[in-house]
Amino acid sequence: MQLSVSGHHVDITDSLRGYVESKIERLERHFDLVSDVHCILTVEKLRHKAEAKVSVNGGTIFAETTEEDMYAAIDGLVDKLDRQVRRHKEKMVDHHARETQKRNFS
Repeated sequence: MQLSVSGHHVDITDSLRGYVESKIERLERHFDLVSDVHCILTVEKLRHKAEAKVSVNGGTIFAETTEEDMYAAIDGLVDKLDRQVRRHKEKMVDHHARETQKRNFS
């Protein structure tokens, strides 16, 4: 998985980059076919915004979150991405094939 982190009106420090990397690793636990993640961190006045575009096998997933703290925004972003990746993984599984196998064995 390739991860790129960029910032608009904010410097990306090593600790911030490390925090994003550690949180994004959670996505790989649920779905192995994550190929590319592009994360953009933005600060506008008192709003800290985190957005990410994740390229997965079969499509692209996008999420964004705005909070008062950058670390809270990253946590919210990863929670949203995690839900979307799990939902995408479930859609890729062919549930009808299981029903056919159950009927054949009965």
